[in-house]
Amino acid sequence: MPSTQDLCPLCNSPLKEPEETKTGKKLQRCSKGEWDANARQAVGCTYVKWLNSPAETLKEMCPTCGAPLVLQTTRSGKKMKKCSTAGWDRENRVATGCPYVEWLGNTVEELNETCPLCDNKLVKVTTTSGKKMKKCSTAGWNAEFREPTGCTYIEWLNS
Repeated sequence: MPSTQDLCPLCNSPLKEPEETKTGKKLQRCSKGEWDANARQAVGCTYVKWLNSPAETLKEMCPTCGAPLVLQTTRSGKKMKKCSTAGWDRENRVATGCPYVEWLGNTVEELNETCPLCDNKLVKVTTTSGKKMKKCSTAGWNAEFREPTGCTYIEWLNS
């Protein structure tokens, strides 16, 4: 008899064995559901249980409390260094333990090239997922309005 952790909370059917997406994320689907890649949607029961990847302990110490830091990847693929004493209280929806978190973002390298649209300097950006692009140094993003700012020149680079 499967445990309640192995049953779908929507339809009470057993969960399938864990599977890995193309991007390396792990999940479990309900046995009565499938992913239709052509339609890009779930067919049948839509329940998906995302499985956390284990945190990697680093040789660095937390600047706040001195405990070891860990490298954690979020469900969406973003990476962060956080204190190993940090936690989450699901019931009260608050962080517990040491609050230190350092989000790891894109790396930016200045280039000796000028933008073909506006003659400003170009920069080479490597995303946290490893994708590379050349873009104008004046390009930006307005998070409030969810729109680009500055020059729009971007050239994606093949790896």
